[in-house]
Amino acid sequence: MAGPDISRRSFVVSAAAGGGLLVGFVLPGCDRRDRNETPPEAAVGTATTKASEQAPNLAPNAFIRIARDGTVTFVVHKVEMGQGTFTSIPMLLAEELDVDLQKVRLEQAPADNTLYADPLLGGQVTGGSTSVRGAWEPLRQAGAAVRAVLVRAAAEQWKVDAKDCTTANGTVTHAASNRTAHYGELVEAASHLDAPKDVTLKKPNDFRLIGKPTKRLDSPEKANGKAVFGIDVRLPKMLVATVAASPVPGGKLASVDEAKAMAVPGVRHVLKLENAVAVAGDHMWAARQGLAAAAPTWQDGPNANATIEQIVRDMDAASRKEGAVARNDGDAPGTIANAKRRVEAVYQMPFLAHATMEPINCSIDLKPDRCDVYVGTQVPAFAQAAVAKVTGLPQENVRVHNHYIGGGFGRRLEVDFIAQAAQLAKQVQVPLKVVWTREEDVRHDMYRPYYLDRMAAAFDEKGKPTAWSHRITGSSIMARFAPGSVKDGIDSDAIEGAKDVPYAIDAVRVEYVRHEPPLATAFWRGVGATHNIWVVESFVDELAAEAKADPVAFRMQLLEKSPRHQAVLKHAADRAGWGQPLTAAAGRKAGRGVAVQFAFGSYMAQVAEVSVGGDGEVQVHRVVCAVDCGQAVNPETIAAQVEGGIVFGLSAGLWQEVTLEKGRVVQSNFTDYRVMRINEMPAIEVFIVPSTDKPGGIGETGTACSTPALTNAVFAATGKRVRRLPIGEQLKVA
Repeated sequence: MAGPDISRRSFVVSAAAGGGLLVGFVLPGCDRRDRNETPPEAAVGTATTKASEQAPNLAPNAFIRIARDGTVTFVVHKVEMGQGTFTSIPMLLAEELDVDLQKVRLEQAPADNTLYADPLLGGQVTGGSTSVRGAWEPLRQAGAAVRAVLVRAAAEQWKVDAKDCTTANGTVTHAASNRTAHYGELVEAASHLDAPKDVTLKKPNDFRLIGKPTKRLDSPEKANGKAVFGIDVRLPKMLVATVAASPVPGGKLASVDEAKAMAVPGVRHVLKLENAVAVAGDHMWAARQGLAAAAPTWQDGPNANATIEQIVRDMDAASRKEGAVARNDGDAPGTIANAKRRVEAVYQMPFLAHATMEPINCSIDLKPDRCDVYVGTQVPAFAQAAVAKVTGLPQENVRVHNHYIGGGFGRRLEVDFIAQAAQLAKQVQVPLKVVWTREEDVRHDMYRPYYLDRMAAAFDEKGKPTAWSHRITGSSIMARFAPGSVKDGIDSDAIEGAKDVPYAIDAVRVEYVRHEPPLATAFWRGVGATHNIWVVESFVDELAAEAKADPVAFRMQLLEKSPRHQAVLKHAADRAGWGQPLTAAAGRKAGRGVAVQFAFGSYMAQVAEVSVGGDGEVQVHRVVCAVDCGQAVNPETIAAQVEGGIVFGLSAGLWQEVTLEKGRVVQSNFTDYRVMRINEMPAIEVFIVPSTDKPGGIGETGTACSTPALTNAVFAATGKRVRRLPIGEQLKVA
């Protein structure tokens, strides 16, 4: 495979000041030359050079550094939050560079929304299950180009043809003359050479790393305690603050007992904002005790009487009106209205919190002329801009030190807590770490939206669906996060997984009704797909039941034009023993449920096995998953991400919801926002379907598929259809 032209202007090989080889390359669509901007200085650790000195107007967005000892340092433009990015992305580079992965060292990229923009997302963002997808070709091309330069350097020194040289484990070898040089010995000579105009990438049969199970590079330091997460940061003279914000959205701070707060040993400051108060002390315990003593009171504002019941009533009313049309094939409304046989249903999904293991935190060291931000964020450039706005400093004077993230799931795509920390830091003269308690985290999250969906379908006399109507009602995250992406009233994220329903139905209509609640909404380990796949796959299951057809066979027939859907569905069903009898303990009923999807660039099917007790309590015993994610880069991280995604989806489907009473979020901690515990874990089997297509996304894929497999299994066991999540106690018999 030949990559695109890599010219001298877009690929720099230079002698680095630290005595090594510094390589810069451009990810597609991220070159400052397209924006008529002057490139900044490109600095990487101790080995720095001005890109403008080597190639005027060049602004590469990722860097490779090769030291004289052969060590390769990669400045990675993504963040590591448990998904394995710090292993899978370096594997792409090491594969084409022909180096031992253990010799690749990683540095977190600084904040720069141009230099480190993701080609699929258009900004310095880690999200949307895009990390490997976006890096798949650019990083391999970069590795291949560097390898070619090193080979040429060796060939010229030895006065041989470069075509007769081979590479392996960070060395160049000329077998005919029995000469070998490791990369570190060649960096000086290579620094004077131009990059090749074309590179040839390895074919899948030649992969040495890609596709092989590989231990994660970040595991040792996470196991031995050396890994530094945002919450671990400690700076000289740093104080620790904890926050209480208005419990009602839109409310304001009314009063604080500062004297009582300051009387608590270790408390140093009471810091006030319009809608929040923080107490800063020598340690977290002092801050928490001081905040309790401060006993803040609030002006609740316009949302004081908001309840979840009223929100749902308003949403139901909005859903009865026509929405913006996202897809309109044939005449679905007319066909359904005139059909002798049709099915209608309303589905509801609740607000959901992120509840990451690492609570919200941010440390700020603010000086008169600069600011250092220590945080774990999925959007470092957005964080930099937010702090610059709060402090009034030039953006280039704000430095973001990004750290490991103890779970992001979309919460760290937001910068509200970072801006808040900067506002508080302006009131003290020393570094300040702001940590939210778990209760503050859950009750002041930015939530996965509440959705209400109206579904309808018509059948012909043979039981085949002839029309499909899907009206989605919910808030628009994209209208806030990326307003320019909302076209003709359509939020592209809100309709993901619904607009492109894969089933062969002649008349399809998909609509979107935007309806904004008082709670702030945001991304959550997949939003549109995790919502719409549940609705679509649940409703398809209803259609199969109406047609008195086997759920797998029914889907297979409607997926005749999508062989990759069919392949994962058959694989999962076969591995799960679909059609074979299930047994359940005395007093319980057992059932299997299935779901299939295309989401985040990957195909997946899951079969869940559950049992339901006489009291309505659901236990998940087994989940079998088949995934076609294109070329698997690291099967170990794929399996781990799918397993984690399944647990995430099952927890949400079984128990999780965020509700309001008197404008206040009711849930506060894992006691009432329940996460699946280890003794509740099902057996999970993940099967990766071999493929050499471009990689798809994995981080959110398992979450989307697991919930409909769960609820369809509940129907198979009980005959009761779950149309509102979570399942909770709704199956209980009074």
